[in-house]
Amino acid sequence: MTVYIAEEFTAEEADILRRYFTNLDQPVFALVNLPEVVKGALFARYSRSPLSLRRLFLQEFVGDLDIEGDQTIDATVGLRRAEELYDRVFFEYGDDSVAQLGGVHLACEQASNVLTKVLEWGRLMAYLEQSTRYIAYDQRLGGRYRYYRDPDILSSALGTRYIADMDRIFDAYSSLVPQMQEFFKATTPKDPADSDFAYRTAIKARALDAIRGMLPASSLSNLGIYGTGQAYEALLLRMRSHPLPESRAYADLMLTELRKVVPSFLKRVDLPDRGERTSAYLADTRDSMDAMVDALFGDETGGLVDDDVVELVDFDPEGEIKTVAAMLYPHTSLSETTIEARVRAMSVEDRLDVIKAYVGHRENRRQRPGRAFERTDYRFDVLSDYGAFRDLQRHRMLTIDWQPLSPRHGYVTPDAVRAAGVEDEFRGAMERSASLHDALLEDHPDQAAYAVSLAYRVRYSMQFNAREAMHMLELRTTPQGHEAYRRVCQRMHTEIAEKAGHRALAEAMRFVDHTGEPALGRLDAERRAEERRRSRDLG
Repeated sequence: MTVYIAEEFTAEEADILRRYFTNLDQPVFALVNLPEVVKGALFARYSRSPLSLRRLFLQEFVGDLDIEGDQTIDATVGLRRAEELYDRVFFEYGDDSVAQLGGVHLACEQASNVLTKVLEWGRLMAYLEQSTRYIAYDQRLGGRYRYYRDPDILSSALGTRYIADMDRIFDAYSSLVPQMQEFFKATTPKDPADSDFAYRTAIKARALDAIRGMLPASSLSNLGIYGTGQAYEALLLRMRSHPLPESRAYADLMLTELRKVVPSFLKRVDLPDRGERTSAYLADTRDSMDAMVDALFGDETGGLVDDDVVELVDFDPEGEIKTVAAMLYPHTSLSETTIEARVRAMSVEDRLDVIKAYVGHRENRRQRPGRAFERTDYRFDVLSDYGAFRDLQRHRMLTIDWQPLSPRHGYVTPDAVRAAGVEDEFRGAMERSASLHDALLEDHPDQAAYAVSLAYRVRYSMQFNAREAMHMLELRTTPQGHEAYRRVCQRMHTEIAEKAGHRALAEAMRFVDHTGEPALGRLDAERRAEERRRSRDLG
C-alpha cells in the first residue's frame, strides 16, 4: 500500500499544469512561473478548500489567466538558473544573507497533523494550513479516509488493527457530521435576512467545530508554505534530524522539489561535513535531553485533569513602568536610565496618560501601537486540547515548546456534543484512540501520537511580549473563533490584568472579546463576506 495518493489528470490538464508546478504526481511541489499575487491567492483559497492545489488551480484560477505565452515552459523537468554568482558568494564564502533573497511557494499535501507542527516550527516563514472548520473529513482520498498510514506501523503486527481503528474513528466522525448540522439548525433557526449560503456555511462550520476533536492527529492536511532559501535550509535540517520517520521522508520530498527552483541555497543540506553534521547535532542534543529527563523524573507523569490550565508563570512586576519608558524613549534625547527614573516618579494617572497617548484611538484590532509593547514579556504554561494548540502554535512571533501528545491528561467534551445527545459516540472514539495509542507506544513511540484524537489535552509553554499578546489575544477571541482557543486566550488576558497587575496594558488590548460562545460564531463573518460579494458584483 502506497503512503501517498497520486493525483490523476487528463492530458490537457497535465499540459497546463506542468508549466506551473514542479511535478504532477507527488504530494510536495513548488509553484513557478506565476505572478506572486496568484500564488498568494491560491494559498489563501487552499486553506478552506477540500481540493488539492493543482486541482484548485484548474477549477478556479486557470480560466482567469492568460497562459498562451507559457506554452513552451515545462517546470517538471527543473529550471536552470544562473548559479555561478550564487555558488561563489553563498557556497564558497558562506554569505548566508544571500539565501534570504530567493523565496519559494511550496505546496505540502497529505501531511499528518503531527507533521504539520514540525513544518510550522520556523518563525521566518509564512504558512496556510487546511482548516478542520471548513473541510469535512468524511470525504475520502483515493477511496481511503484521509489519515497517514505509517509504513513501519502497517508492516508490523499492529498494522491491521491500526487501519481498522482509524477507519472506525473516521466512521464515527462521519456519522456525526449530518447529525450535528441538524442539531444546530434546530437550535439556531435561520434569520430571514440571511442568505441560504451564509447560513449553511455557518451551520457547517459550527458542526465541524463541535466534533473536530474526534479526528486523530494522523488526519491529513494540506499546507502552503512561503519562505526564503535560508528558512527552508533551517527547516530541512530540523526535519532530517527528527525522530518521526514521516518527517525525515517528507524532508527528502521537499528537498527534491526545492532544488528545482533554488538549488544553490540548499547545497549544504545533505553534505556530510555541513548539513548532515548539523542534523546529527540536533538529534544528539535531543537524545541527551531525553536521557537526562528520564534520569531526573523517571516514570513520573502528569495525570488526568478536570479542566484546561492557563497559568501565567513568569512576568516582570515592573513591566508597565518599563513599557511607559520605552514609549517615551524615541521622542526624547535623554538616556533610558533617566527616562525610566522619571517614569518611576510619575503618578499612576500620569503613566496612564502616556499609555493612552501612545495607544491612541484604535478603531479596530488591526490598528496596533508600536514596539514599546515589546518591552515586557509573559510566559504561560498551558494545558488545553490539541485542537486549540494547533491553532495557537501557528503564531510565529513568540516562543513555544510542547510536550509529546498522548491521552494521559484526558480530553475535552464540547458542550454541544452533550446537548446534541451524541456523547456516547464521542466517548467511544476517544476510548478507541487511547487504546490504539497505548498499543503502539512500546514498539512505535514516535508514531503513537498518530492515534491521539485532537480532543485530548497537550501541555505547552508560550512566551510572548505585550505587542504579540495584543495581536494574538484580540484575534483568537473574536466570536467566529473556535471555543477551545477562545477560552485559552480569554484566560491569558485576565491573567495579564490580574496576576501580572498590568491592567493598563491589558486595557489597551481593547478588542479582546470576553463574551460567551455565540450560537453560530461564523455567521457574522459570513454575513460580511456576503456583503462584500454583493458589493463587488454591483460594482
